[in-house]
Amino acid sequence: MSDQTVLVVDDDKKVRNLLRNVLEGDGFSVLEAETGAQLMEHVASSELSLITLDIHLGSDNGIELAREIRHVSQVPIIMLTGKDDVIDRVVGLEVGADDYITKPFHVREVIARIRSVLRRSEVTEQAHKEETAPQKDAPKNAESQRYIFDGMTAIPDQLELLDRSGLSCGLTSGDFKLLSVFLTRPKRVLSRDQLMDLTGGTEWHPLDRAIDNQIARLRKKIERDPSVPKLIKTVRGVGYTFAQDVQVVT
Repeated sequence: MSDQTVLVVDDDKKVRNLLRNVLEGDGFSVLEAETGAQLMEHVASSELSLITLDIHLGSDNGIELAREIRHVSQVPIIMLTGKDDVIDRVVGLEVGADDYITKPFHVREVIARIRSVLRRSEVTEQAHKEETAPQKDAPKNAESQRYIFDGMTAIPDQLELLDRSGLSCGLTSGDFKLLSVFLTRPKRVLSRDQLMDLTGGTEWHPLDRAIDNQIARLRKKIERDPSVPKLIKTVRGVGYTFAQDVQVVT
């Protein structure tokens, strides 16, 4: 992993030193920033693989900085938050962070989360390349297969989901891949292992909240009331299931 560079953003020098030692010991190159200005300089001038970003960055607001990063870059972001910063974690994910780690953290958890996020990022990037590559043999004007559920329509060939008013939901490729897994396996209970494998990951472990975070984001886009999900239901201790009937139309 020597070709991968992590930018550690924290105003606490002890935290920066700890993360630098752990990351370099695991083969990463490490850059540091203690202010928002330094952070944005690195984003503009460096080839970054991932950013760890403290939410409470002195006088700077980590959530606003994450939003600013997303205006210019899709580099993966892991937020560092306090154990009681539940709202901050939710807002951080909504503005584009890929995961979060709660302080105080275990150094092995940091490495596990970083590896997981980088793995998902690589899968998403490869999927995007495949999606945007010209389809030489695709028949013109071919009608896409559609999946209809709860008043919504998913069109896999176009990576598009139409809401109950017929408007595009603007799903990311990762969101759509996860939704497709559920739509092609309705009313089946799928474990986190299965979901990680079916969406392109290679493994899951108890510290990895990747699938849970993706589920939360997808629920906000397809559930009538995300706080009381009726489509993607949690099966406690196992995983998730898509509880709605799905009609396939060609």
